[in-house]
Amino acid sequence: MLQRWPETLWIVRHGESAGNVARDAAHAAGRADILIESRDVDVPLSELGIEQAQALGRWFTDIPPDQRPQVILTSPYLRARDTARSVQEALGLPPHAPAFVVDERLREKEFGILDRLTRLGIEQRHPDLAETRQLVGKFYFRPPAGESWCDVILRLRSVLDTISIHYAGKHVLIVAHQVVVLCMRYLLEEMDETTILAIDAKGDVSNCAVTEYTLAKDKSESLQLTKYNFVAPLEQQGAPVTSEPDANVAAR
Repeated sequence: MLQRWPETLWIVRHGESAGNVARDAAHAAGRADILIESRDVDVPLSELGIEQAQALGRWFTDIPPDQRPQVILTSPYLRARDTARSVQEALGLPPHAPAFVVDERLREKEFGILDRLTRLGIEQRHPDLAETRQLVGKFYFRPPAGESWCDVILRLRSVLDTISIHYAGKHVLIVAHQVVVLCMRYLLEEMDETTILAIDAKGDVSNCAVTEYTLAKDKSESLQLTKYNFVAPLEQQGAPVTSEPDANVAAR
């Protein structure tokens, strides 16, 4: 049987971003809008997020050399790219393909008309959509000009195809976003809607937390979950752990 999967697959959420900070400020002030000047794709890491990304990179260097990431796939969003760059620089990987790949399919879930609104803002300005989302559930709800979780899952299916074709037998790191981490779990573990939403409801994925899969050595040659929301890389390096939802959590 030909090996299909990487030896190790890590999926990591980006470090704390300026959007996370802005979202917390908006909720604390009871505002309808999340005050972010740049496009979501251009939202940078916060100072704390930079510290977390550097701590993550140092943690990966503590892994034996033959078990470290050989290739990094990252969302094109700045906060994810900069997190991935910190790991790439710590490991000394080349800053270009095939060792470092920016893949737009790993981008944040698109929120469309609900972008940059708090839960209060959605309820005030789009009460019909708030009601529809409540009825349909966030797994299937697609805001105008935005995506549902199912839409994200659809593009991630092709990412997994790419990984199985090009990176079988390697050690692969993905740096992306909270919904991407959860939707990857949905796919790799063959979950249903109820199961993945129950995991989501237990708590947010922490910034720079590690989700790890290793290749089973039995005949199935499947990927087995060995770590989820693992924050020891930050704790061991003395970096604060944060788990703020993304800026658009109300629409997530």
